[in-house]
Amino acid sequence: MVEWKTIGEICKPITPPKKIPTKDYLDAGLFPVIDQGQNMIIAFTNDVSSLNPNDEYILFGDHTRFVKYYNGCFAQGADGLKILKANSGIVPRYFFFAFQNIEVPTRGYSRHWSIAKSLLIPIPSFEEQNRIVGILDTFTDSIENLKQQIAQRRKQYEFYRDQLLDLEGKEGVEMKTLRDVSIKISSGKNKSKSKEGKYPVFGSTGIIAFSDSFIYENPMILVARVGANAGYVHLSYGKYDVTDNTLIIDLREEVDQKYIYYNLVKENINQYAKGGGQPLITASIIKSIIVPVPSLSEQQRIVSILDTFEASISNLEAQLAQRQKQYEYYRNKLLSFGNGDGES
Repeated sequence: MVEWKTIGEICKPITPPKKIPTKDYLDAGLFPVIDQGQNMIIAFTNDVSSLNPNDEYILFGDHTRFVKYYNGCFAQGADGLKILKANSGIVPRYFFFAFQNIEVPTRGYSRHWSIAKSLLIPIPSFEEQNRIVGILDTFTDSIENLKQQIAQRRKQYEFYRDQLLDLEGKEGVEMKTLRDVSIKISSGKNKSKSKEGKYPVFGSTGIIAFSDSFIYENPMILVARVGANAGYVHLSYGKYDVTDNTLIIDLREEVDQKYIYYNLVKENINQYAKGGGQPLITASIIKSIIVPVPSLSEQQRIVSILDTFEASISNLEAQLAQRQKQYEYYRNKLLSFGNGDGES
């Protein structure tokens, strides 16, 4: 027997003792601070008087619509977080999965609790709730494990990348500007943003549109020139065109393209962006960046090592994407008890 009840019927909103203002957020502290954003813990506090008691909570972003589960004591951060406690007979973890499995219609950045609390979710027996939680927790544990592996592998990659590219003063290494090792650094010209076309158009974040014609067919390094992504570095491939908000680095044969790419990623060149409202990186700034240039064979050796790390991370990310799809499929399957028109 499955009943359908509104979210508002099966939980009680909790009023926090106080909210921690953003200006009082700590990078480290005794207790976590949670807000309505996607990440679980946004900051820390030492303010004991702000704590919600140690318990199981479902957290709903009134503006963001993110649904989170937290077990423990915590302080609420900025406004917009709805703290919910499941009623007797409702397994909190089941409530979390069921809440996650429904779509709360968007109202932009308006509040959404007034809509969410009227939405129906299925309530099977207590035993069935626990059975479903056990299955779905197997998936979520696997997902968290993969996320931890990816984070650890990225740290390893960044460590070895920085070690391998720290070549200043080493024998056989020349320090050169990108002007020295480039044929030309210039902006793209494409201004169209069609969703159709045979050839990709690269912009500040990768492929952003398509075109019926192409301008380039040699792989080159692209750097976002303007906007929030100014300084983002990526590689082009195949036959393609480039937008006018992106710089194109056409390198000489004496340097390996992927080697220079890794150097620019390490350099974190968005630090050179000028302007607050509309950050900008010019070709002249890029040309002045200095990179270590060892022999071509040494460049290729370094690239081979770093490529191995990137491939390993990509493989883990692909596993994570697959596992998340499996989780969503089984969550929907396990929580599909009918259409919500009554009992089933």
